[in-house]
Amino acid sequence: HSVSRASPNLTFVPACLPPDPVEVEELQRFVSNSKRLFVMTGAGISTESGIPDYRSEGVGLYARTDRRPVQHAEFVRSASARQRYWARNFVGWPQFSSHQPNKAHLVLKDWEKLGKLHWLVTQNVDALHTKAGSQRVTELHGCTHRVFCLACGDQILRSELQEHFEALNPTWKAEAFGVAPDGDVFLTDEQVRNFQVPACRKCGGILKPDVTFFGDTVSQEKVSFVHQRLAESDSMLVAGSSMQVYSGYRFALAAREKKLPIAVLNIGPTRLDHFASLKLNSRCGELLPLIV
Repeated sequence: HSVSRASPNLTFVPACLPPDPVEVEELQRFVSNSKRLFVMTGAGISTESGIPDYRSEGVGLYARTDRRPVQHAEFVRSASARQRYWARNFVGWPQFSSHQPNKAHLVLKDWEKLGKLHWLVTQNVDALHTKAGSQRVTELHGCTHRVFCLACGDQILRSELQEHFEALNPTWKAEAFGVAPDGDVFLTDEQVRNFQVPACRKCGGILKPDVTFFGDTVSQEKVSFVHQRLAESDSMLVAGSSMQVYSGYRFALAAREKKLPIAVLNIGPTRLDHFASLKLNSRCGELLPLIV
């Protein structure tokens, strides 16, 4: 897998100053003092790969539009909600699935190889850490590259489902206006109306991406696993997340309880700012490569 050699795509990255040499030194010291670093990443690590986020000031989806992501209960309950979701996802998938890891993803993969990074937890569903080569990784909210059946649990690859969509909708065409996070695009109700959605090939059940939608919860098994990895760690680094979502924030609270030093690298305020040992307001892809 390649990282884009071109300069990073900053369309969806909030404006910020270049890294302050003093801050670089402070983060260097923090990382050097860590033997088993627990890293948690959010949407802000992937914006430099051209994927928009929800909350960034001025450039996030919430700042640019009044649109909101699909809710779990609505997806499960409503066939028209599923039709709308999958039509938009079908149009957005070729571009979304082609995004490549940036320098920040590659640095974290290198830290893992060196034995510095003990475990990586990502709140992202874009598979960029896996594409970068990270192996000690938990996808807290799942991954859009996998799809499963809500009835029988059968799993297929999202790329395989794309072929089913194409076979079912040979003449269906839609031009998207605007790109949203997580492979979503904007379509009108009119465009969506005739889109056909396949059922599970094994039992005819409802197909859903293997991601935690808003309003759903992360499995207790996964939460316990992450808590175990955190218990084995000696420090925590949060990169590219405001930690507004409790599913990730709870691990920062646990780290604080264990009195672990916590460093936060994020453009803009986070929920951790008042108790983090270190807060850095820089781009992940600009600051992380400066740490050795």
